[in-house]
Amino acid sequence: MPSLTASSDKYKRLANKMLVPHTDPASKPKPYKRIIFYHQTQYKDDRYISLQPTILPATGVTHVIVAAIHLNTPERITLNDDLYDADKFIPLWDEVRQLQAAGVKVLGMLGGAAQGSYTKMDGSLEGFHRWYQPLRKMIAWAGFDGLDLDIEEAMSLGGVVRLIDHLKTDFGQSFLITLAPVAPALLNRQNLGGFNMEELEKGLGSRIAWYNTQFYCGWGDMSKTHDYDTIISRGWPQEKVVIGLVTNPANCSGHVKEAKLRACLKELVSRYPRIGGVMGWEYYNSVTEASPQIGEPWKWAEMINDMLNSA
Repeated sequence: MPSLTASSDKYKRLANKMLVPHTDPASKPKPYKRIIFYHQTQYKDDRYISLQPTILPATGVTHVIVAAIHLNTPERITLNDDLYDADKFIPLWDEVRQLQAAGVKVLGMLGGAAQGSYTKMDGSLEGFHRWYQPLRKMIAWAGFDGLDLDIEEAMSLGGVVRLIDHLKTDFGQSFLITLAPVAPALLNRQNLGGFNMEELEKGLGSRIAWYNTQFYCGWGDMSKTHDYDTIISRGWPQEKVVIGLVTNPANCSGHVKEAKLRACLKELVSRYPRIGGVMGWEYYNSVTEASPQIGEPWKWAEMINDMLNSA
């Protein structure tokens, strides 16, 4: 297993310096807007990417979503390319517990661009349980606070409802269920999963915490408010529509210059005081204009926290 690097040791020293250990999560001041990181790249060039800086108070990070879970065979549930309980992930799961102790909710993400996990569960009840039961075991093992459903392959509305119902029944009403639609899906067009998102929200909205909405890769534009305005005008609750951004221009098209993003978020926060917040894809290579070199991803969260909560 690769050892922790000097870079991750730096993160640890920084976090330990700025955070009082063993604080009561209820006593930690919470920002009034969600700030969410997706964390898919746990290692880069054999170097472990530490999550510890997300608990620094200035970041305002409320949730981290660990990606991506794949259902390969019932006996082989992986986090990206490796078994989720592989030795290489020991530092990750240790830090997940540290984040949770500090009041940051940690979810898993199922699916994404890799195909197959959802189609496997979208059939007979017997076939569903063949795949759901090992997924359920993995969620319990990891101790996740919720599951993000990133459905980028065909799945029936009934299949989505069945999955959410089972998750809520097995893990309780406090277990967070989120979805990660592209922005046009909330306008009832171009949902990558094929089902009607509005029908899902109308029928099962009380069980869905929020939507990590992708406004990048050609699916939306957050240099201005139009796309978000259009979604809200269609009747979506503002507190459930989280603005999804890329944290680095290399991650996908649609990266927004900071001045335009600040102006856009300021206007949106003024117009929608209960706005759902902001999520970033992804954590490890997050950069800002002030910190353009990869290695200080928490600076992106600090920037977003300032934009959202001082608007």
